[in-house]
Amino acid sequence: MARDKAPSVKPKPKPKQTTDKSAKPRLNNAERSAYFARREAAKVLHTVLQGDANRQAVASIKSLVYSPSIRNKKATFALVCQTLKHLIIIKDVLEIANILNSKWKRQEELIYIIAYDVLFGKEISLVGGDAEKFLACRKDAMQSALAKLVVRKKAKNIDDFIALYQPPDITKPCYVRVNTLKLDVDSALHELGKQFKVQKDDMIPHLLVLPPHTDLHNHSLVLNGSIFVQGKASSMVAAVLDPKPGWEVLDACSAPGNKTVHLAALMKGKGKIIACELNKDRAKRLEDTVRLSGAANIEVLHGDFLNIDPKGPFSKVSAILLDPSCSGSGTAAQRLDHLLPSRTTDVVDTERLNKLAAFQKKALAHALSFPAVKRIVYSTCSINQIENEDVVNSILPLATSNGFQLATPFPQWQRRGLPVFEGSEHLLRTDPVEDKEGFFIALFVKKGSEKNSEERSGSRKLAGSLSNGKGRLKRFCHVNKKNLALPVFYRGIFKPWLHTKSSLTRKT
Repeated sequence: MARDKAPSVKPKPKPKQTTDKSAKPRLNNAERSAYFARREAAKVLHTVLQGDANRQAVASIKSLVYSPSIRNKKATFALVCQTLKHLIIIKDVLEIANILNSKWKRQEELIYIIAYDVLFGKEISLVGGDAEKFLACRKDAMQSALAKLVVRKKAKNIDDFIALYQPPDITKPCYVRVNTLKLDVDSALHELGKQFKVQKDDMIPHLLVLPPHTDLHNHSLVLNGSIFVQGKASSMVAAVLDPKPGWEVLDACSAPGNKTVHLAALMKGKGKIIACELNKDRAKRLEDTVRLSGAANIEVLHGDFLNIDPKGPFSKVSAILLDPSCSGSGTAAQRLDHLLPSRTTDVVDTERLNKLAAFQKKALAHALSFPAVKRIVYSTCSINQIENEDVVNSILPLATSNGFQLATPFPQWQRRGLPVFEGSEHLLRTDPVEDKEGFFIALFVKKGSEKNSEERSGSRKLAGSLSNGKGRLKRFCHVNKKNLALPVFYRGIFKPWLHTKSSLTRKT
């Protein structure tokens, strides 16, 4: 039998090699890394600047950069921070050189990032994208504009000119909290001690102290959730609430979730934590943090804390952590908030502070309305009296009528509340200069509850390893009883998907 002949196929002509100089050059590893880092940095910068323009609270730069979606975290973080530090100069240069035309205005954050590289960055070839090509062709015009600014400011040289715009360097230790759901403290000390000088904090259990500028972003213990980079003041908050294993706890404004998973560790993974977050994107970030921690007792609730019915499914909540949206003034240096356009003047945004304080009061009043709650912590990363002592003072009559009183967290801590009302000595403050970050913590305890009767011994345990047990702790004082009452603000059904609020309900 004759075999079937395969159909004849004409060979395709080979593509002609071209020497067209306009063809896109191949990028080496360094150029490719720089290309993508600039675009990741531009996305973060867009989020930060847009939130600032709209006076909306967004996550800190570090929180945004260290989200799972950012691949080149170290380079991206450096680019965002350095661009913000030089942003005023960059904007002036672009204006003088008439570079931000209508086309590139739509990608202005990317232009800012690349302009930083052109003017102040390392000598990296600007290849890989149209934006890089556009600015590379205008490098001489940008440098000429920079020289004009130096003369205008009567600076001796560019370094002196740049120094006029640079914030003071704030050096603080690197703190990490050991996630005891995955690792014990001694093992963490041993592992970190292979590379760094590390020691236990003298007050917060499971907190370790490393030298300033320690870079842990790529460390295996960070990547697998065995340790969390978390400041000392931030780590105080969950420790002050001191929830017991088996309790039902509500974290009212949870994202990004460091305090939430700290609560889970303190509860040894037992009991239940309801982690509430209104913003959809921040709720996703919260879920990522919970997943990383390995905590199995956390339920993420995408919705508004103010819409939770205190007499509904969560009526048995024993403790509430309320860390609501605030101005972030106590951590502005670390967040670089003071470099944002709205913060470069000395004008205080009184309207924003008043709105924040109104929400904070409403949220605290709502927390006090849960029938079974024994302990409530109200905390902010603000140094403003209007968000701290004034909020607590305005709610004290309601708290007293509901059977609560202020207790003294960490009695050995010297910095207390501003003396603006009787009982403010129970409040706790950290100082942005002395302690490198400014936090505020108030602890409300239900009178006559089992937890209240154990207050002294419980807080001594929290004081933990202070001076190896040496030192004398102050006695607890309680505020005077005032039989005044205010109405409870919300009694509604929880409507997470229908309720729309401004970002005031998000933490900064």
